[in-house]
Amino acid sequence: MDSTAFVLSGSQLTDIIDLVKKVHGFDFSCYSKASLKRRVLRVMQLKKLQFYDLKHILVNDHHFFQEFLDEITVNVTEMFRDPSYYKALTNTVVPYLSTYQHIKIWSAGCSSGEEVYSLAILMDEAGLKQKSFIYGTDVNSEMITEARKGIYSLRRIKSYAENYQYSGLKGSLTDHFTMMYDAATIHSELKQNTLFSVHNLISDGVFNEFNLISCRNVFIYFESELQERVLELFYNSLAPLGFLCMGSRETIRSEKFKKRFKVINSKENIYQKIAT
Repeated sequence: MDSTAFVLSGSQLTDIIDLVKKVHGFDFSCYSKASLKRRVLRVMQLKKLQFYDLKHILVNDHHFFQEFLDEITVNVTEMFRDPSYYKALTNTVVPYLSTYQHIKIWSAGCSSGEEVYSLAILMDEAGLKQKSFIYGTDVNSEMITEARKGIYSLRRIKSYAENYQYSGLKGSLTDHFTMMYDAATIHSELKQNTLFSVHNLISDGVFNEFNLISCRNVFIYFESELQERVLELFYNSLAPLGFLCMGSRETIRSEKFKKRFKVINSKENIYQKIAT
């Protein structure tokens, strides 16, 4: 069947959102409708499902729903993505974090783990590995499974090495990997300081107190109401004077939260929690 035959109206998208919330308890209502529609249509095209077929299988097949969820929430990521961001962390945030005995970091929406391992390498090269622990969370269980492995193709490693170089770090990215035939795995001593788990930013709550929360290129998929709810979660999850890092196309727009965070780097969207 031609992919052009698959259509999804605004009211049908609302039906899917309501059904998923009622049957599976997952609320997509505050996701960007344009982005959500594109991803649902992609599922329909991949699985060759019309609207009513999609509704039926979402209700009756739990395994399909997990596939559906994985497809809807999949994120593109890479190691040392936006190298200028990591350079800013090195120059403005890491010196501050180095004053602590223990450093707890949360990478929210970590996808397949590249950001977590980028932060682990950054802390290692700053001499802070032994007192750092990084939590990586994502709603997509398939991505969390991949993240725990820490294995990436050599083609991707080559691309990541260019990002690493531009981030201003002085070593070599491959120093942190064990090379195999056609892939590379992150060194075990870096994995020891990480923990990956499934966490839903919409429905799950605070689970620790962090010195740094990095949630980059996730907010762009949320509408303003959900952004504010997640910002509340992050604010309550940060230690006093902790840092919140967002993506290059994201910023704190809420007047309520502008008063709760100090801008550390406006270009890289790095903020610091203001004690109240």
